[in-house]
Amino acid sequence: AEYMGEYDGKKLVSVTKEGLELPETEDEKKAFEELKTQFEPLCKVMKDILDKKVEKVTVSNRLISSPCCIVTSQFGWSANMERIMKAQALRDTSTMGYMAAKKHLEINPSHSIMKAMKERVDADKNDKSVKDLVLLLYETSLLSSGFTLEDPQIHASRITRMIKMGLGIDEEDDAVEQMEVNPVAAGESPVGEDVDNAMEEVD
Repeated sequence: AEYMGEYDGKKLVSVTKEGLELPETEDEKKAFEELKTQFEPLCKVMKDILDKKVEKVTVSNRLISSPCCIVTSQFGWSANMERIMKAQALRDTSTMGYMAAKKHLEINPSHSIMKAMKERVDADKNDKSVKDLVLLLYETSLLSSGFTLEDPQIHASRITRMIKMGLGIDEEDDAVEQMEVNPVAAGESPVGEDVDNAMEEVD
């Protein structure tokens, strides 16, 4: 499908590539342009956080139920092609890095998550939770678009942090509790003390 440009006299386009144009009325076009302007600050913050992971972050009109999605540039690799190239034993790492960055993150301005993100960034663009949320949304979009994660463990850690936040668990309090339950982790060595005591008794 990636190489088939036409069928039955009709031009074919990939919905996973940039530049997808959907039929719109003049009113819809005007409303979409207004949304793009409103969400521009959020797109900029998200691009700064994602840095070289994506070429750009833009407002989408192709999404309905998802908060965001990954699309590739016209000449970028599809998810399937990226998996194939990663599996090659003699792959060119410089090409891998260049082509892997040819991704665009498109956000859905109608989704409640993106609306809440916009409000949070508008209130404080340096909000600490925004970075984790943006990276989590990006990584989740990668997975749902068929891409693989470079480090699944980091993704899992982010999810754990978000769950704790949702349950109202303070990271610092949780760390203190774990140290109390497991004194070895806190730098104590009860086993070592027992051995030393036993040695003294033998002497």
